[in-house]
Amino acid sequence: MANVLLQILGGYQKTHKLRRWINLWPPFLGAGIRVIRIAPDMKAIDVEMKLRWWNANYVGTHFGGSLFAITDAFYMLMLIAHLGDEYIVWDKAASIRYKKPGRGTVRAEFRLTDAQIADIRDKLKTQLKYEPVFPVNVVDEAGVVICEVERLLYIRRKDSLPGPSVAK
Repeated sequence: MANVLLQILGGYQKTHKLRRWINLWPPFLGAGIRVIRIAPDMKAIDVEMKLRWWNANYVGTHFGGSLFAITDAFYMLMLIAHLGDEYIVWDKAASIRYKKPGRGTVRAEFRLTDAQIADIRDKLKTQLKYEPVFPVNVVDEAGVVICEVERLLYIRRKDSLPGPSVAK
């Protein structure tokens, strides 16, 4: 079972328990990243990070690595929940473009639609792999964009993997 950790945490049916455990995950806990909400259908996740002394940079604004980390792995988790065990889903790459210094509390919202899920399934009927890009904006308390992040995911059907080779 590919989602053993998620099953231990109560699976996707208990998103409140999943949220609690993600919030205790050391990289997020150390950066001050908190998941505020996971929708019961796993199609929406809201995350925030308050500016603290331990996640500030030398000039007193949000450390760029923490702004990058606030966007990490959420689309992967959402797609694993919707595509199921028949698919391999990885966060493959990401890029970030800083727009202005982050001060105070910053937020990121992750949204997944039925159309996006259907599009992925359709593409993988004819392609071995699919690498969609999901944009995420990190915004301040006034809704001003602090940075733009693009997350590139790698998705593949497990049954499209080559079988074991026979040595001759």
